Amino acid sequence: MRVRTAVLYTALTVGLVAVAGPFLWTVLGSFKPDAEIRRDPPTFLPAEWIGGNYAALFERMDVVTVTINSVVVASVVVASNLLFCSLVAYALTKLDFAGGRLVFGLVLLQMMVPGIVLLIPQFVTIASLNLADTYAGIVLPGLVTPLGVFMMRQFMADIPDELVQAARVDGSGEFRIFFQIVMPLCKPVLATLGLITFMGSWNAFLWPAVVAQHKEMYTLPVALASLSGRDSVHYGMLLAGVVVVITPVLLLFVALQRYFVQGVATAGLK
Repeated sequence: MRVRTAVLYTALTVGLVAVAGPFLWTVLGSFKPDAEIRRDPPTFLPAEWIGGNYAALFERMDVVTVTINSVVVASVVVASNLLFCSLVAYALTKLDFAGGRLVFGLVLLQMMVPGIVLLIPQFVTIASLNLADTYAGIVLPGLVTPLGVFMMRQFMADIPDELVQAARVDGSGEFRIFFQIVMPLCKPVLATLGLITFMGSWNAFLWPAVVAQHKEMYTLPVALASLSGRDSVHYGMLLAGVVVVITPVLLLFVALQRYFVQGVATAGLK
């Protein structure tokens, strides 16, 4: 028994180092001068702690503007996914209508399509609607995601139909049942979907880089990539930018960690 425990803790420690090591190196590297970052062999702790990388980041990049852009885009995408994916899932699980299985099959089929395949058709559509270089153009393709529908559908399928039927007998309408009975029971999966959607939208690079044509519409990842010059790269400043980008995601995950684990365990993602 002691041997199994020792092996388990050893494996967990190795996994923790593998996961947390690159993040810690990034944070510590953001306080190193470029010469030390490029040193061979590399150092883990900074020999010289500096804050000039963050100062250079705020000087060369309009951090406030691009952060606002990222917050607006991520907030709209998360809110729309929580609402619309839940509505679709409620219809698929609690409403009896012709073609329900077909709709769910199409959702599963859409999950198998790589996002890069849809890049050109989506951009042509956005450009034809004159939505390029706008918030609407950035958020429109992500308002509803197949993964979100799948997660909500799997969770709502475990909610007893008798509960919904009892509410209908009492005279409650479908929207009242949805918002006052079903949605409060879906807090774990809603937190999980919100975190996954936020991470995907916050860290998205390719689509915002294609649609946003002026610096005023850049999100954080796009603005950070624009700092890399062809001839020289300021590694310390880029690492500082990475820390700025990933800190909100990390804080959100810590805040929703309990709901995230519970949602993953009950939403068909085991």
